[in-house]
Parts: sequence; structure tokens; C-alpha cells
Amino acid sequence: MIELNKAVVLHPKGISSPELKAVKMLREEITRRTRLILPTTTDLPIGSFPLIIVATRENCPAPAKPFLDLLPPTLQDDQTSHEGYLLKVVKSQAGGPLVLAIGNTPRATLFAVGRLLRCLRMERDRLSIPENLCISSKPIYPLRGHQLGYRPKTHSYDGWDLAIWEQYIRDLVVFGTNAIELIPPRSDDASDSPLFTLPPLIMMREMSRLADEYDLDVWVWYPAMDEDYSDEETVAFALKEWAEVFKALPRLDAVFVPGGDPGHTSPKLLLSFLEKQADNLRHYHPSAQLWVSPQGFSSVWMEEFLALLKKEPDWLTGVVFGPQVRLPLPRLRELIPQRYPIRLYPDITHNRQCQFPVPNWDMAFAFTQGREGINPRPVQMSQIAKRHLPYSIGFITYSEGCNDDVNKIIWSTLGWNPEAEPLEILQEYAGYFIAEEFREAFAQGLLSLEKNWDGPLLSNDSIPTTFLQFQEMERTAPPMTKLNWRFQMALYRAYYDAYLQARLRYERHLEEKAMEELRKAQLYGSLLAMDKAEEILNKAVTEPVASDIRARIFELAEALFQSIRMQLSVQRYYAIEVERGANLDTLDFPLNNSIWLKSQFSQIRSLQDEKERLKRIEEILNWKNPGPGGFYLDLGSFTSLSYAVDRKPYEEDPEFRESPLIGFAHHPDKPISWWYHLESRYDAPLKLRLQGLNPEYSYRLKVVYAGDRVIKIRLVANEEYEIHPFIPKPYPPRPLNFEIPKSAIKNGELILSWYPEPGLGGNGRGCQVAEIWLIKEERK
Repeated sequence: MIELNKAVVLHPKGISSPELKAVKMLREEITRRTRLILPTTTDLPIGSFPLIIVATRENCPAPAKPFLDLLPPTLQDDQTSHEGYLLKVVKSQAGGPLVLAIGNTPRATLFAVGRLLRCLRMERDRLSIPENLCISSKPIYPLRGHQLGYRPKTHSYDGWDLAIWEQYIRDLVVFGTNAIELIPPRSDDASDSPLFTLPPLIMMREMSRLADEYDLDVWVWYPAMDEDYSDEETVAFALKEWAEVFKALPRLDAVFVPGGDPGHTSPKLLLSFLEKQADNLRHYHPSAQLWVSPQGFSSVWMEEFLALLKKEPDWLTGVVFGPQVRLPLPRLRELIPQRYPIRLYPDITHNRQCQFPVPNWDMAFAFTQGREGINPRPVQMSQIAKRHLPYSIGFITYSEGCNDDVNKIIWSTLGWNPEAEPLEILQEYAGYFIAEEFREAFAQGLLSLEKNWDGPLLSNDSIPTTFLQFQEMERTAPPMTKLNWRFQMALYRAYYDAYLQARLRYERHLEEKAMEELRKAQLYGSLLAMDKAEEILNKAVTEPVASDIRARIFELAEALFQSIRMQLSVQRYYAIEVERGANLDTLDFPLNNSIWLKSQFSQIRSLQDEKERLKRIEEILNWKNPGPGGFYLDLGSFTSLSYAVDRKPYEEDPEFRESPLIGFAHHPDKPISWWYHLESRYDAPLKLRLQGLNPEYSYRLKVVYAGDRVIKIRLVANEEYEIHPFIPKPYPPRPLNFEIPKSAIKNGELILSWYPEPGLGGNGRGCQVAEIWLIKEERK
């Protein structure tokens, strides 16, 4: 390692805004981590002290010119070579070290400095660099961006001021981000937030200006939400409204209009409207691009959309692939004209009911940490990126806040170099953002947080270990690290996971003890049995477990609001709703059947006849009992996945287009076995193989169709016998009964296939089945 404590930063005179930002970023980020203030100069200093040269190929100081041949060549037909750079440590003629950060263009100097910052070893009062450093690099994908929407629906962004925005944009640039995507003042959101630091349009303007100073591409996600674009007055209003936004922005490179969510306009009307908006856009920004996605389109609308694209309208730049696109990405690429590139819009922010749900997620996490919980998913995001990127020019991710910060860095790094490994990326993340001393420990901790969410929470032995590791980091961390919001987020997750596991084990134990009391109802009466059972269930509140961990979670939530305006509670921190990341409000959400049991007790107590009360208690005790020779399966349990037919490995099907997944939907006052289910997507069937059945018997199927989407569903046995035609799913859910023909069971095996109503648009969620019972019925 070469010491750089006394280094001087040299840059040419009269440099551009991105180069100035690069030099400023280098000096300020070094100072923030080391307390060292490096001087700058535009004249070659005399002496043997270390020199850091930041420049472009065309405006390069003399000491760096002999090494320009090492820069990636700039080729006219290469979309990324203009972002290429060289990092190299050499010796100057005076004998001192030279650190070269040379970019092919002013923008490239930012990426050169970003990579330099990741390579430096920065510690308190010490700065050093590997003496053999030599990196010549350019990105593989030309677009590497993230949506940064200043709107109330996000759980942190709406509380940020320009200083926080600049720091976050700078952080993303360090890892190769070259684009941001803004959201207009009117979207599918509230018009104001109590945390807004500036009015939305003014903040949008200032973020555009800020991005331009860093020479980052500025995109706008602009939903077409008006009801009827066949109406001339509606179109005129929209053209005027959008023009006000276009005119306000100092820089605007592209507009992306989603086909749905929000918006629900047929492709013919939508594209006709967007042709007018393309002219509107280019009046203010002549080179700006316009992109569209077929998000939420039904099969009929998708065919209409593809037919329109075959006419190759020249006002359209490209097509966006993101959530709720019913065609797989390879098929979409095959069907749209080659002149239209594809941009990815991957959802990296949501954990359930989304494009890439967390696989094998426990119900306890789903209903507490929720859809927008803190979600470092480095391995899964790497698998998703490497599978999807080859069909595209790159990405701008879908983000709702800083909960997905690790995922942003994974995507940015892989957009530059798809061969990078998750651990390598996390080590740079930890060394740069947290502290050099935690480079390895924090990186491994982030991997462990991802593993915490894999499989049954009750039996996950990695959670206590992960918790102890983060507690040790917390104990030894210096004050500045403890104030670091990224460190606080990881701690919050580690504490939250550990608390949930302790609660789940405790509350499931309480439920078992309560059921033991119910089994004694025949001995001392139904009313006393229910009273005793309810008293035991209430111990989850009256005698809680892990109170010290719970208290620390509240402290970390407060710290995160202060440090990064993270809104982990509606009442305390102004989150717009609980589902929008406010998981402090669901920290104590019941993890057993207590809600359902107490509801049942209330109903049973209203019965006058003791025999009726005892009968209802027996039904509770035997809820999962299919009777002699019968079969029961709690679909949505991890066991049920082993019955699924043709499941694919996660890395081959991260969108679950062909494989069933465990889905979630809260149904108050229902058994928790109805809160989760096995789910198929789009038009794919949900298939289960049941074995060990007796072919001499007929069976009655009792089934619960749960979930959150009311559609029609059809059931077939062995692809031969229709058990029921397309019928609407009952809502609220309730058990349905159907006869299974004896001839449908062959060699003791039965394959049940549920088919969703085909061709639907919307979110793509299809069959959602919560429980099945096969009840044996002997035929004489």
C-alpha cells in the first residue's frame, strides 16, 4: 500500500461541471472518512509528494500522457466506450507516486473517481492505495439508473432536501450509475406530504439541474392516468399539464409512460396520445426519447400493442419491460421490431405481490416486515440481473425508498460489469459506505440478512448467529459508524428478524397450550375452556417475550428517521400508510391463530346450547383433520412446495412465471392458513401431485380459494376430468366441496390442476389456493 496522506489533487484548468463534481466528490468523500483535506492545483507542483490526477483523455496533464494507450478505445459504434476510464498507480519523474484517474469524457472522470474511491483504503487520519493498481474499464450496458421519486408514497424520499439528494446521487455515481428517473407532481399518489422540503415541481426541477451538473441522464416516469384519451378536451388538458413539467426541467433525456398501474388505456388510444406527447416533449427537449411499456395489458391488448409496433412509429424510442408484463422478456424481445431497444424496469423495492417476490418467505415476515421492508437481496438480485440484462440496453430500477439501497448498488455494479460477484460487490459497499474495518464483517452480514428470509422462520438457525454478529459490530463501531444510516438499516433488520423469531416460537407455543385447554372442554365445560385458552393467548401481550430487543428496534427506527427520514411508522414518522414500509406499526402483529380463535370464541359464547358449543370447539380442534384415510395439505406452507409439479430453480424463474410461489393476503378473522397460499401467475396452471391415495375409494375435495385477486378459476384432475368449470372465487374465502371421480386416481396418484381465467390484464396473479382436504368416501 502507498500512503497518500500528503497527496495533492491535480486537474486541468477550465474543466467542465462533471469534472469539477468529480474533483469535489473525491476530496469531500476522502475527508468524510479520514479527516484529511487534500489540496487541489491546476499547475504541476514541484516535489516528490503523491499526486492524484483527475482529467479527461483530451485534456490530460503531461505526467499522465504516456499512459493514455491503456484507456479503453473510443469507438463510434460503441455505446459505452465514452464512459471508459483508466486507474493506475505509477511513479513520477520526481520519484513520488502518481495516481491516475483518467476518463475518456468528462462523465467518465466521475466513474474513474468513483472507482478510485472504492479502491482507496480510507481510515481515520490515514489514506492509502494498492501500489500495483491498474484498472482499464468501460461499462457493458449503456443505461444504469434508478427511479428517485419525490412523492408521499415513498417511505423516505419525500423527506429529503437537496443536500441529501446530492449525496445519494453521488453515492450511486460511485458505483457506476449514469441515470435517474423522476416522477411528476401528479401521479397515483397524494398531492402533498408533511415532510416535503420543497414543492414537488420545484424539487423536480432542482433534481434535474443537479443531475445535469453530474452529467447524468434524466428520465421521467410519467403515467397517463386520465380517464378517456379519445376525448379532445382530456388530451388538450394533458398536453398542457405535461408541457408545464417538460418546460420546467433544465435537463430531460427521456420519458417513460407505463401502460398501466396507474392508467388503463387501450394501446391504440394510448399510442395515439403519446405521439402527440412526443411532439410536445421535443418542443422543449429536441433530443428527448419517449418509451412505453405494455404493463398490465391483457392478452387482447398485448396483441393490439404488438400489431401497432409492427408499423414502427418513428416517434417511439423503445419498449420498457417491468412489472405486470404478461409476456416473458425473451418472447417480448422476439416479437417487437429490432429497431426498438428494451429498457428494464426491475422492481427491486418490494418483497411480496411484486415482480420478483422473495422466494420461500415465511408468513411471519410477510405480515410484519411487509412489502417494503429493508431488503438486501444481493444473491437474488444478481441472479435476476444476469438473467434479464442480456435482452436490454440496461435498466432504471423501480424504487420506493432507501430500503433497497443494497439492491441498487448490486444492479449498478452488474450493469457495468455483469461478471462481478455478490460478495465482491458487498465488500466494496461495506468498505466504502460503512468503514474499512467492517469491509468483510458487514459484507457477510448483508449476505446473512438475505439468508434470514429463506425458509421457515421457526427453524432458521442462522438468525441468532446473524443477530450476534451485528450486535458485535454495533458494540465495536465508532460513533460515526453508529450514526450511519446504512449501518442503522442493517441493525434494524437484524434486530427485527431476531425479535420475530423469538415471538413466533413463543406465540406458537402459546397456541399449542391454548389448544390443550380446549381439548379439556368435555371435562370442565366449553366456557371455562375458552376462558383459559384465551387467557393463555393473551400472554403474548401481557407477558411479552424479548422486550429488550423490541425496545432497541424502536430506538433504531427513531435513529433512521433522524438520519435519512425513513418513515417506519404512520403515527410517529408520517408514513402515508402501513403497507408503505411502516413496519414498526406491524412489529407486534399476531403470529398465531389468536385473532381467528378469539373471533370463534366470541361466536361460540353466543350459543345457548352447550352441545352446540362443544361441537364448534371440536371443529376448531379438528380443523386440519381429513378423517381416516384422508389427506390434508396446507398450501402455502413450505411442505406444500414439494407437491408442486414442474417447479423450476429460482435462478431460472425469478418472476415465478412457470413455478408456483407462496403468496400472501390478510383475511381478518380467518385462520392464518388462509393468509398465505400457493399461487400461479398469468395463465400458468397451479399443479399438485398427490400420491399414496387408495384407488378403491372415492374422495371428496374440500378446498379454500383465498388470496387477494377475485377471478374465475377451473379445476381439472389428471388433465382429463373437470372437477369444476370456471367459477368465481368466493370472497370472503370459504371452503368449497367437489367430488373426485374414482377413475381419476391412477396407481394411487392424483394430479390436480387449477387454471386461472386466461388472458387477464392487471397484476398477473392467478390461481391462489390456501388449503385442501381429500376426504375418503367408501363406495359400496
